[in-house]
Amino acid sequence: MAHTSEFAFELRVCQWAEDDWPPAGGHEGPTIVARQLGTKRRRWDTIVVECDPAGLRQRAKFGEKRLDSDLLDIVPYAPAEWEWYQDALPDPGYPWQYVREAIHRAGDRGILDTRKNGNRIEIRRTYDYPDWVERIVAIENKPDLDASAARDLAPQLHRDVALGLADEVWVATAATGETVEPILLEDLPVDAGVLTLDVDADRAETSWHPRTLAVGEPGTQILENPGPSEHATTAGRFEYADPEWKAQKRLEIAERAYERGWRSFADTMRPDCRHFELRADETGFVPHCTAKGRTPTASECRHSCPSFEPEPPAWRSRGWPIEGGPGKGIKRLLADQRRRERPGLE
Repeated sequence: MAHTSEFAFELRVCQWAEDDWPPAGGHEGPTIVARQLGTKRRRWDTIVVECDPAGLRQRAKFGEKRLDSDLLDIVPYAPAEWEWYQDALPDPGYPWQYVREAIHRAGDRGILDTRKNGNRIEIRRTYDYPDWVERIVAIENKPDLDASAARDLAPQLHRDVALGLADEVWVATAATGETVEPILLEDLPVDAGVLTLDVDADRAETSWHPRTLAVGEPGTQILENPGPSEHATTAGRFEYADPEWKAQKRLEIAERAYERGWRSFADTMRPDCRHFELRADETGFVPHCTAKGRTPTASECRHSCPSFEPEPPAWRSRGWPIEGGPGKGIKRLLADQRRRERPGLE
């Protein structure tokens, strides 16, 4: 495989998923693909949000910025007619002063109507918040699954299956061309699917089909699991995850995916370096470092990179199509591509 770093492989998985998800067909609606999202305890490499077409277009009325957890406690419950906010909203479980702060933020964004009636704040919905998320799929990317990587990966997948926060859990690995892919010989949970990706041809095959997880039922958060070793001296620690918590977390993840997408890699890299380029191949545009002669990793392409050279000031005054410099042009290009995947955004 020409691209061995996990970051480079991750970008190609995201591009493939955006173009061709799902691998076995069955979902004809739009998808939102993002990377490096999850919860406080678990972050997945790739997230695929399968969307209801009409709901996704309605979601665009709320803008491209995400609705965070505080806004999600308000906006979906806003009444059709003016009402005092404490009568209109369910008890948030935290002080109402924080609800008022979120109401003002929503009003400033134009996604909630607010007014004062005496000393009371009344609210009214601006738009109906849609049920736009159909399914959430989590993918862990391991291009080169050696024995140590498999040992690290198996406990993570067992935790994902036990929690049931995503509808499906997958492992994506690079195709080796062998009769039996090495990943199928590893001790991974049978509930997780296996996807083998030929990154140079932008083609994927399902080597093992996943089981659909019970996202609407209680889940188990495995906080500590000593494993099957007979020498284990500590008991496992578990935490109950109720369906309401799971539903809220799923919506928060979907909202973050809507805002960030997977092309947000440029926000944490240095496209203003004279060595940074976007190169087109079979999988789309990918970052390339001319100093290293390859796709850099996200950690390499930072301020501390010894090869970093700022783009010359003259590059920033050439006008269209790189007005402001190639680095800003790259960010605009990626942002435009991200917006095209979100129908209805103005």
